[in-house]
Amino acid sequence: MFAAPSLNLIRSVIVALALAPAAFAEPPAQQEIGQEVAVPGKLPLRELRNFTEIFERIRTSYVEEVDDKTLLEYAIQGMLTSLDPHSAYLQPEAFSDLQENTSGKFGGLGIEVGMEDGLIRVVTPIDDTPAQRAGIKSGDLIVTLDGEAVMGMTLSDAVDRMRGEPGSEITLEVRRKNEKELLTFTLERAEIKVASVRTETLSGGIGYVRITQFQEKTGPELNKAIEKWTSADQPLNGIILDMRNNPGGVLDAAVEVVDAFISEGLIVYTKGRAVNSELRFSATEHTVAADIPVVVLINGGSASASEIVAGALQDHKRAVIVGTRSFGKGSVQSVLPITNDEAIKLTTARYFTPDGRSIQAHGIEPDIRVEQSEVTPYENRFYKESDLPGHLKNPEDDSEESQAQADNNEDTIGPNELLKKDFQLYEAHTLLRGVTILSPTSGKTSAQNSAADNDENDTLAKAKSQQK
Repeated sequence: MFAAPSLNLIRSVIVALALAPAAFAEPPAQQEIGQEVAVPGKLPLRELRNFTEIFERIRTSYVEEVDDKTLLEYAIQGMLTSLDPHSAYLQPEAFSDLQENTSGKFGGLGIEVGMEDGLIRVVTPIDDTPAQRAGIKSGDLIVTLDGEAVMGMTLSDAVDRMRGEPGSEITLEVRRKNEKELLTFTLERAEIKVASVRTETLSGGIGYVRITQFQEKTGPELNKAIEKWTSADQPLNGIILDMRNNPGGVLDAAVEVVDAFISEGLIVYTKGRAVNSELRFSATEHTVAADIPVVVLINGGSASASEIVAGALQDHKRAVIVGTRSFGKGSVQSVLPITNDEAIKLTTARYFTPDGRSIQAHGIEPDIRVEQSEVTPYENRFYKESDLPGHLKNPEDDSEESQAQADNNEDTIGPNELLKKDFQLYEAHTLLRGVTILSPTSGKTSAQNSAADNDENDTLAKAKSQQK
């Protein structure tokens, strides 16, 4: 931590700068007296004098005494937060929190937040956390924290108040769209351990992958899950990649996820003013699911790294994107250390999809737009031939019991309740089932497909040899 400079020191620095002509703009001869001209690369002397004057007036006239160190920290915070919503001054605690988040373990409520009109906006609640279990939703605006108004707090201050010892409680008042009154939630803080990848097998040989946040181990965890599916006896007919309410995370992890589905081509590139901010990431040959049909689920809570994945797979025509338009965070933040325990998080570039589309403030448009709702089957009873007294039996059925079993299973959605509660997932599953039915390789495992390809190649080789 740097020592707090005195007002005299600040004045001395400004005077020294003023005596260095190369550092400031010289007004042209034709310019009116007292009117300053901004010249690129030159420090504005008048604004530096204003800063010193304001600094001194706060020190001497503010209702409460504020030390020089605190005022300078406020100045740095204001300088960064005024640039955009994602740049910030990371003091020791905030810097430590950022490192914890990328590792997937931290304490608090389990919500990704941002600033909007002076209030705290919920970008997304993280799966299986106090916030998600209590019913906090993406888009909610947090108005008070333990009765204290959020208006006037910095984002960092609000996050600090929401964090605390596991087991302690905090009360949030929330403004929600279409709700006339504020909603009150009392949450018990917990140690948040975010499981980056969660998988499940759905009916029809469809693999379901839920990525909650992009962490350092997300890529390897996804590859491991897909390899387990493809090595099983049952065929893997498709994959649903669910990135709804995924706030983003580590860029390299997003690249690894895309690399699991494509074996060549550009994944994402960045553009910024600094030379080292211009990066390009391409796929490698190590691809575990190069030919498996994929549907990607996104919504308004899908941001940053999740948008990179959706945009890349969409541009490569490798997946069908289903859901609603994503959040639209297409900027790159670099963490630049200042000391061993302090840093600044600075927006240094913009993301672009392989086709050159900017995600910023626009997001990813789904190929098939599906709003979220619950699956509500139409309640109607149709009588079938099997219900008629004295109907003829099907010769392929062993017994009436097997026919009754088939009738009971006819209207089931899948092997679990997940599809019944989630309409977007239900639609994605239906789409993949349709692709599976039309696929000539339907019902085969990856090993069987590979063997079939080898047999076909051998047959073609023999035919060519005979022709010669």
